[in-house]
Amino acid sequence: MKKFIALLLGFTMLFGLTGAVWASTPGVLTIWADATRAPILAGLSEAFTAEFGIPVEVHEVGFGDIRDRLGIAGPAGEGPDIIIGAHDWIGQLIADGLLEPILFLEDIRDQFVPVAIEAFSSGGRIYGLPYLTEAVGLIYNRDLVLVPPATFTEFIAIASALTDPEKGQFGFLSNIPQPDPYHAFPFISAFGGYVFGLDEEGVLDPRDIGLDNEGAIIGGHLILELITSGLLPVGTDYGAMTGLFNDGMVGMILTGPWAVRDIKAAGINYGIAPLPTIGGQAMRPFVGVHGFMVSAFSANKILAMTFLEEFIATKDTMLALYEADPRNPAFIPALDVVAADPDVVAWAANAAVGTPMPSIPEMGAVWTAWADALLLIVTEEVSPEDALRDAVMRIRAVIGYE
Repeated sequence: MKKFIALLLGFTMLFGLTGAVWASTPGVLTIWADATRAPILAGLSEAFTAEFGIPVEVHEVGFGDIRDRLGIAGPAGEGPDIIIGAHDWIGQLIADGLLEPILFLEDIRDQFVPVAIEAFSSGGRIYGLPYLTEAVGLIYNRDLVLVPPATFTEFIAIASALTDPEKGQFGFLSNIPQPDPYHAFPFISAFGGYVFGLDEEGVLDPRDIGLDNEGAIIGGHLILELITSGLLPVGTDYGAMTGLFNDGMVGMILTGPWAVRDIKAAGINYGIAPLPTIGGQAMRPFVGVHGFMVSAFSANKILAMTFLEEFIATKDTMLALYEADPRNPAFIPALDVVAADPDVVAWAANAAVGTPMPSIPEMGAVWTAWADALLLIVTEEVSPEDALRDAVMRIRAVIGYE
C-alpha cells in the first residue's frame, strides 16, 4: 500500500513548483508551525521526503497568527496544507469552510485521550489530530503545604493559615481578579455552571447559555468570598501570582503547565494536585487541546493525511513534541511512557474532569461580557446574580438570541 501511495504522490510532483513555497502547491507539502514545533517537523519532513520522494516545506509562523493568516490565505490559494493550532479555533475555521475532516482518526480514536478527540470534533466529524492537552490545576509549594487539600474546606483552612499580607505571604493566589474568566471557570462549573450547553445531537448550542444558572451564581459567590475574606487580593495578576510563588511566598496557585518551567528554574519544591472538590462536586476546568489540522484548500490532501497518519500519529513523534513543550501528550502510547512523572499524573487528573473550551464562533461574544461581570463581582460593585445575568443578556444580544 505504501508503494502505491508513493507512486501516486510522486506523480503529483509533475504539477508542482520547485523551490521554497509558503502556499499549498501540488506535489509539495507545506506546513505552518510555530517556533517550538517547526524544528521537530523539519526533521520528520526529511524522513517523509526520503520515503516518498515528496518535498516538504515547514514555515515558522507565530502560533497566534496562524488562524487569522489561514483565513485570508486559504481561500486565496496561498495557504498551507497543514497547520498546528488550538482546538477552540475549529468552530470559526469550519464555519468559514477552511478545514478538512480527518477521516482516518475514526479508526484510531481509541489511541487518544477521549477529551482530546471530543475537543476536535464537530457535527460527528474530527477536524484535528490532537497531540497535547492542558488544564489548570493546583500548584503548591511542598515546603509550605505538606499535604494538598482534597476538599474546598481543607483548601480554605490551609490558605487562611498561611496568609499574612504584612509579611507578603499568601496561602493562595490566582489571577482571577485580573479579571480572568478562564481561571474562574472551575468555580463557575463546580455546581453546574457552563458556557454553552449541547443540543440533541451533542453539538454546542449558542441559545443555551449557562453562565447565570444557579450553579454559576454559587460559583460567583465562592469567588466573592475569597475576596471578602482577604484570601485573594483584588488586582492580583499572573505576573504577581507567579512572581511571589517563585519567591517562595505563596502556598498554592491555580494555573496550568505553562508555569512549571519558571517554577523549576526558581528552585521551588513544588507539587501539582487536582483541584479540590466543593461540596463533593468536582471543579471542572477548561481543557485546551492542540493538534494538527488540514486545510480544506490544500492541493495535497492525500499527502497531508499520509504525513499525519504515518509520521505524526506515532509514539516517537508525540514524545519529541512533549520534550519540546512538556504538556501532557494526547496520544495514549506516548502518555503511557511519561505516566510515571507525578506532574503528568496530576495534569491528567485535572483534564479528566474538565470540559473542552467551547470552540463555536459564538464564543467570541462571551469573553468581554464575562470578564466585565467578574470584575464587578471581585470589586463588590454588583452582586454575582446581577453581574452574571447582565453578562448573559449582553452575550445573547451580541449573538442574536435575546
